[in-house]
Amino acid sequence: MVKLNSPAPGGMQARGSNRDDLRQGNLSTLLEYVYKNNSISRSDLTSATGLNRSTISDLVGELVELKLVSESESPQLRRVGRPSVNVSIADNIFTITVAPRHHSTTISAVGMNGTVASRIRIATPIHPSPEQVCDAVEQGIGQIRSQLKKGYKLVGVAVAISGQVDVRNNSVRICSMLKWVDVPFGSLLQERLRMPVWVDNDGSLACLAESSFGAGRGFSDIIYLFGGAGGIGGGVVIDNQLVRGSRGYAGELGHIRIMDSRSVDSLGLAGTLEALVNRDDLAHALGLDDPEDDDLSRAILSATTPRAVRLIEKKIQALGYALATLVNIFNPQVILLSGFLQPLYQANDYSLLSKMRQNAVAGSREHVQIRTTELGGRILEIGGAQLAFTDLIANPAQAKFY
Repeated sequence: MVKLNSPAPGGMQARGSNRDDLRQGNLSTLLEYVYKNNSISRSDLTSATGLNRSTISDLVGELVELKLVSESESPQLRRVGRPSVNVSIADNIFTITVAPRHHSTTISAVGMNGTVASRIRIATPIHPSPEQVCDAVEQGIGQIRSQLKKGYKLVGVAVAISGQVDVRNNSVRICSMLKWVDVPFGSLLQERLRMPVWVDNDGSLACLAESSFGAGRGFSDIIYLFGGAGGIGGGVVIDNQLVRGSRGYAGELGHIRIMDSRSVDSLGLAGTLEALVNRDDLAHALGLDDPEDDDLSRAILSATTPRAVRLIEKKIQALGYALATLVNIFNPQVILLSGFLQPLYQANDYSLLSKMRQNAVAGSREHVQIRTTELGGRILEIGGAQLAFTDLIANPAQAKFY
């Protein structure tokens, strides 16, 4: 599992068994606080960690020497005494994120401060081979390097795959969108680029992003559901940890069976959430041909024809059944809806909530919230970057750049 949140305010957990290990652990935790907040005052770091001011000063000084953070004085209105010192994450450290799709690959440079400094979309053949995606990534990184300001540092590359990913070895088990089966994509791309590569499921990465920086922030138990061109995926957070499973395949929420039906999903499974809440069905009923997400969302919310309205309601009912099943299994605090699931909820939230409540166990349904996500089109970029920055944060003194 991937730990999402920093230690609770009021006390920092010790890491390591000797003085040097403890210092490196404190250095890591301090950097994580700054990263999650982008900018935070020294006094707030002192309050959050429980460490004394001189220790905070020493640790921040080391992070400044490592050029991972910077310090600045913040103006204080109507206050007497020394101005507060803010600690901010460095603005020149980037991760390259990669999102391969069935006819294009998007390559982005995402800063440790949360900014997307560059985004390039490169057309590929339909259902590109791994080698063709590697070509696109190599080309995109070359263009991005020429666009970034002098002095930039790259941590590595994070790849978001719409399918099953074995996170132990960065290999793609199955990706229906790309027609890939058992592809060691992480190794292929790392050999080509000569820098670290992380590969993960796009739903897990999006869940990671929304949990730490979006609508899930402050919740410890979260269900995230995303509906897109590749189907329905998601992620589960329990007690502030992203559920991975034994090989990293956990979170395939779109493939849960919710009713008897001959409709099948992308993996050939019948009666699943993905089979019954199908994006192509909606697009066809709304008269759209391969629409962008924003176009589909607007069409769902403005639908007036009887056929389209009936189909939308049918999808809402099926989604309500699925949410009830997830509530019964996981007892979450919040369910986050993204992609085309968001306008379905907005089109008739009463119908969706009613169906969920009718089929969920009373104790589990009573306090669960349904929310739409906040990060929009940046969600996979933020999640991918967070995955890559995890290693840097864990060992800031050993950070390597490319």
